[in-house]
Amino acid sequence: MIKSQVIKTGAKRHWAVLPLAIGLISLAACGSISSSLPTTTTTSAAETVPGTTQYTVGTFANGVAEELIAPSSSPPGSNIWNCKPTSTHPYPVVLVHGTFANAAFSWQALSPMLANAGYCVFALNYGQTIPGPIYGTGEISQSAQTLASYVDKVLTATGATKVDIVGHSQGGMMPRYYIQNLGGATKVNMMVAIAGSNEGTTASGVGTLASDLAKATGLSFSDLGCTACDEQEVGSTFITNLDSGPGGGTSPSVSYVNVESKYDEVITPYKNAFLPAGPNVQNLTVQNYCSTDFTEHIGIIYDPVTLGLVVNALGANDPNYKPPCSVVLPVIS
Repeated sequence: MIKSQVIKTGAKRHWAVLPLAIGLISLAACGSISSSLPTTTTTSAAETVPGTTQYTVGTFANGVAEELIAPSSSPPGSNIWNCKPTSTHPYPVVLVHGTFANAAFSWQALSPMLANAGYCVFALNYGQTIPGPIYGTGEISQSAQTLASYVDKVLTATGATKVDIVGHSQGGMMPRYYIQNLGGATKVNMMVAIAGSNEGTTASGVGTLASDLAKATGLSFSDLGCTACDEQEVGSTFITNLDSGPGGGTSPSVSYVNVESKYDEVITPYKNAFLPAGPNVQNLTVQNYCSTDFTEHIGIIYDPVTLGLVVNALGANDPNYKPPCSVVLPVIS
């Protein structure tokens, strides 16, 4: 769900978090994502043929820096509106951040990787209700409306018939509302969710605690500006309605790929990131590919195993693909 990062409050963890707090501590320690991923020199964004310009693949530290310095900026290689898809990659990729996040933080690695590989890449911000560099807090159905308009803009600009969507946390679940309720089923080829809040979350107990406090005090996350936080709790009306349709809330014309880490502390239990098994559904656990990968909810969008799985899904979708495996630390990946 939630792009949801983790903020420490005493002995408690807040389940929907701004990455800045941890990021400031991690900046000096954060290294490159993986030597196996492309690292090239950023050049002009005037490209019209995808893949002809090469962009530097960023790290978690780069994401934090962009969120602090230029939160409304586009990730490298994205939002080039004269980009035309190729026959090899006919579907533009739309990147959707999570709760309390923005595009600048979330996609400093994946956006340039995809652009370098020849994709037209687009990334939006949505659902802002709290001043500052954070988004994804508004009512999810309204955020899905924003996504619907954005996808239409991408299709018009590129001339493509459909898009692929990659989302993190809430961004891995919210597009399903667009697909199911706003006509997205005819405009989306593949939905790739990274630690998506598909089945809701207890958020390591914080979500349950918040629900109990709301009953006792009458105050909820919505009262604090984050309707999306309430809507992503296990058993919420929003999640229940979303998942109650055929196929557990999936469309037979769309392919769904869900990537999750068993160490996710925000989407709990972690298998809530998955969707019911079906011919058009893949549920992938990071540690099944690399047992020494300890990435969790924050770092997973900079995790080399996850990034490899996402790129494979959008491309060859080879079931025998083996991503790079090394020791991956939590948060900074």
